[in-house]
Amino acid sequence: MARSALSGARRGDVIDRVPDLAVRAAAVRQRMEDARLRHGEWIRVHGVDLPEVADWSWDG
Repeated sequence: MARSALSGARRGDVIDRVPDLAVRAAAVRQRMEDARLRHGEWIRVHGVDLPEVADWSWDG
């Protein structure tokens, strides 16, 4: 199960919709998209989330 796919897509949408942010944050938006695609490919091959996603925890 991909636990972060929806949240990642939503963050990218915000960058695209905030005036002037889409241009200023284009590199960030691209890195997010690249990470989303890499995560999807990992799941197709391995059937589980990337270790960096599966092993993540909130330090709070």
